[in-house]
Amino acid sequence: MGGFLDTVYKLVWGVPALLLILGVGIYLAFRTRWVQLRLFPAACKDLWRRLTGRDRRTGGVSSFQALCTALAATVGTGNLAGVAGALAIGGPGAIFWMWVCGLLGMGLKLAEATLAVRYRVVEDGQVLGGPMYVISQGLGPAWRPLAAVYSFFGVIAAFGVGCATQVDALLTSVRDLLGHYGHPLSPNGELVLGLVLAVTVLILLSGGARRIGRAAERLVPVAAAGYLVLGGLVLIVRAGQIPEALLSIVQGAFAPQAVTGGLVGSALTTLRIGVSRGVFTNEAGMGTAGMAHGSAQVDHPVEQGLMGIMEVFLDTIVICTLTALVILCSGIPVPYGGEAGMELTAAAFSQVLGGSARIFLTAALCLFAFATMLGWGMYGARCAQYLLGRQVWRWIPWLQALTVVLGTILSSGMVWHLAEIVNGLMALPGLIALAATAPELCRLIKDYERKTGRSAGGGTICRSLSTPTAVSHRPCGNSTPTRCRPKRRANGSFT
Repeated sequence: MGGFLDTVYKLVWGVPALLLILGVGIYLAFRTRWVQLRLFPAACKDLWRRLTGRDRRTGGVSSFQALCTALAATVGTGNLAGVAGALAIGGPGAIFWMWVCGLLGMGLKLAEATLAVRYRVVEDGQVLGGPMYVISQGLGPAWRPLAAVYSFFGVIAAFGVGCATQVDALLTSVRDLLGHYGHPLSPNGELVLGLVLAVTVLILLSGGARRIGRAAERLVPVAAAGYLVLGGLVLIVRAGQIPEALLSIVQGAFAPQAVTGGLVGSALTTLRIGVSRGVFTNEAGMGTAGMAHGSAQVDHPVEQGLMGIMEVFLDTIVICTLTALVILCSGIPVPYGGEAGMELTAAAFSQVLGGSARIFLTAALCLFAFATMLGWGMYGARCAQYLLGRQVWRWIPWLQALTVVLGTILSSGMVWHLAEIVNGLMALPGLIALAATAPELCRLIKDYERKTGRSAGGGTICRSLSTPTAVSHRPCGNSTPTRCRPKRRANGSFT
């Protein structure tokens, strides 16, 4: 099975897939005139307003809750264990390609969030968005089979990417922590821990998107802030090694053998590992975040797209880079050409801050992993709902809880391979949809810039109906501030 998965992995993440991911990212970047850079200051400002509570709304899912739900699904084991694995398999140069993937991913994530709000629908009082609705609403009925394919892989990924890998990394971290203090975790202990996680996931997922959003709003900022403080302390202590680490990242992207002593074979391997792990961590191009962002109450689709920029920036450019620099600056030997995970990250922190750092690191990882389970649980439910109807939601929390328990006994190598394979299969229809709807994306960006004056022109933003079930609409073209009046289509969506 391992050999078969390795063959499929190389096929999915071969040269065509890499060219598609990077190609669509570059295409959107030039088509939108690098909107992720032009609107980055505006995105930072909007995030600060939401973070300080000056832009909250009552009822429904707030923009900040949608962002936290999306971050909950992306900021997780990939940022800690995944980065360590990328360093070991692809060398330091893999981090360079993760940066490139992150820069392009900021534009991809803006597109996903914006289009998810633009093409979302209302079904039985629920506001639903995501790539399947972008495909079916934006590209027409003929493309619905592609939306169904995406949803099918989304259901599978919810149990792999969003559950099994998180449980595996969480148990590995707890096992290493207890083993470090001479109290090994027994198989029965792992099972009990899995059951506790399963029950908690079941309770929160059963509460729907709003309960998940409230939980993510509390978990993600606390876990991210704690990890940033811990990593910052390591870099302060080892500040002298930072320039050398950054040089090895840039040099290793194009000459990995010179940096790893020949243990990493080729620059193509480094590129493939960097891009695949980059997509795994920030999920840009997969479209999954659109299912969270699509429910947000905003006045304009691009307003939520700005939160997509910040999602990738915080996930890849900040947290992944922090993990990589901690490992490279710590002085511990990296097993180039082999496999590594959470144990390498934990050893790096312990090398600099002492054994007690393992406790804080394990706590942060547990919060990250649990939040990811919740975010992906919602994604799986949304995909299943698109395929089978709303009644399927009641079964998804139970299946997700069962997967948590099964995750305690699965092989870690097989779990990670399966997760990255499904990631690649999900990315294909999502990227096709983004490329095909690029004209509408550009129109929305121009409309937003014209009405807010953030890039060019002036005016004020045209506000939508601010109700708990407010949905996206095509912004009206009035030159003066008015309340747009969306027109309902027969299928429940709005224009």
